[in-house]
Amino acid sequence: MKPVIALVGRPNVGKSTLFNKLTRSQDALVADFPGLTRDRQYGDGRVGGWPYLLVDTGGLSGEPETLDAAMADQTLLAVKEADVVVFLVDGRDGLVATDRDIADLLRREAGRVVLCVNKIDGIGEDRAQLEFHELGFEAIAPTAASHNRGVQNLVEVIADLLEIPAEARIDEGPRRRRKRARASKPDFSRERGETGDGAAIDDVGGGDAAGDGGARSEGVERGALGEGADGGASGDGAVDGSEAGVPEPPHEVRIAFVGRPNVGKSTLINRLLGEERLVAYDKPGTTRDAVSVPFERAGRDYTLIDTAGVRRRGKVSEKVEIFSIIKTLQAVDRSQVCVMLVDANDGVTDQDLSLLGYIIDKGRALVVAINKWDSIGPEDREALRERLEERVEFLRFTRIHFISALHGSGVGDVFKSINRAHASAFVDLSTPRLTRLLEVAVTSNPPPMAGGRRIKLRYAHQGGQNPPIVVIHGNQADKVPQNYQRYLMNYFMKALRLFGTPLRIELRQGSNPFAGRRVKKVFGKEAAAAARKKGREQGRDKGRDKGRETGRDKGRDGGRDTGRDKDRSPAGGAVRAKRSANVTRGRARPGGRGGRG
Repeated sequence: MKPVIALVGRPNVGKSTLFNKLTRSQDALVADFPGLTRDRQYGDGRVGGWPYLLVDTGGLSGEPETLDAAMADQTLLAVKEADVVVFLVDGRDGLVATDRDIADLLRREAGRVVLCVNKIDGIGEDRAQLEFHELGFEAIAPTAASHNRGVQNLVEVIADLLEIPAEARIDEGPRRRRKRARASKPDFSRERGETGDGAAIDDVGGGDAAGDGGARSEGVERGALGEGADGGASGDGAVDGSEAGVPEPPHEVRIAFVGRPNVGKSTLINRLLGEERLVAYDKPGTTRDAVSVPFERAGRDYTLIDTAGVRRRGKVSEKVEIFSIIKTLQAVDRSQVCVMLVDANDGVTDQDLSLLGYIIDKGRALVVAINKWDSIGPEDREALRERLEERVEFLRFTRIHFISALHGSGVGDVFKSINRAHASAFVDLSTPRLTRLLEVAVTSNPPPMAGGRRIKLRYAHQGGQNPPIVVIHGNQADKVPQNYQRYLMNYFMKALRLFGTPLRIELRQGSNPFAGRRVKKVFGKEAAAAARKKGREQGRDKGRDKGRETGRDKGRDGGRDTGRDKDRSPAGGAVRAKRSANVTRGRARPGGRGGRG
């Protein structure tokens, strides 16, 4: 079991900065702002070469009956479960009365304590920790966490208290770890018989199989953006049998609770966990960071992610809130299922619709919960239902729950919808089944004509999961209108009985495989292009010459026919008779040509 190390101190002494340095991450928000951290944040320590669990806590200020009191309760829980407590003080400010109060508390509640004098940059180590010796702690470690000074020494002091063996304290460093990771990658270019362990390569290859549209990253630890597949079945039999070679989904289900400020996200998570794990306070903006909480239910692992409330952009002014919103959107990206909470007293606002649109655009499975339903009178509930149905008519693929997180009514059904939505998001769809459904959909409602030609949709297959992607191949597929794509999407969702997850349709245009193939085989690509160009030129020349000849022939024939027609006409007969009479008269006249002859 990993030892637990808790970081404790008054506000703004550098606990979150040290947490990020020890975990080599950016999980904790850091700002020059007292009281930024409020909930317990857990992370795996990566400095020192030996495994341990690190806990970042809120600052202890000693003010009762405020939000700080709720934060202090969370810090005390972290102190009681920790094997070693790292007590951080500010070396620049020196020893203050709050530090003495915290030291007295740790003497009573904590077992092993390490005094960490932080922010020693700019002043000497001996001078910074001089006045803190009166607190009476034997283990003292000076650090400058923002500059990564003294962090390794702090880990060594903690290892000495925990009696970690010396051979387990080897810290490789980032460069050596990257080199060892590259060396440990399997060589897939070799044949299976040459490896000597074909099964091991099969296992590694299965872990890197494509998931959400073709990429799976970081396995179960990240578990977001649609990694993996799901061969399980949903509650209503929507999931059919899986094909061979498709990877299994990550066992852990990551659930992000999203909504506007003060809608009850932390309260709902505490209700699901059965303990006061998160700080829940009747004040907007209580949660400022995205806090991940591991959770097990019915033998299945879950990770519940509490996020900060998202307000409209025009109302956001503080930089801390901007970073909180960024962490919330990142939590949506990492999650597999999103639970959208809406305040029943306010109804569905424009900001709620904006968040719902973002979740659907990211393709995450969705469950909607209307919280604080107990605060609505029985006579107003039906009218509120009708207004909700009008506002969220586009959410027909999921279910809307009416709950009370404070009293627990309706909360149990939320997990049933979460499991069904997760199973539908990772559903495995066979190609023959999708092709048959496509044929039925096209037969019942054919696609419209495009440029006088009929659009032919030939076959369909699955292209990804979370959300499920159906790829359709055909001729002129790029000319399918949007309304027909929506028809196909709705038809597939209804036929597959998908629940709680959007479906995406991708249309791919097939090219003519026989274009220029014979010429390419004989002459190559350039000769084929030249032959096609020469053929087009010869065709144009032949057409031009034939047109000219046809025009000449028609003109010559037309002239002859016109002349004959004129001779046959009555006027033509009179002309011929007059001409003959003139010739006869000329012959008979004395001195004429006839007489001279």
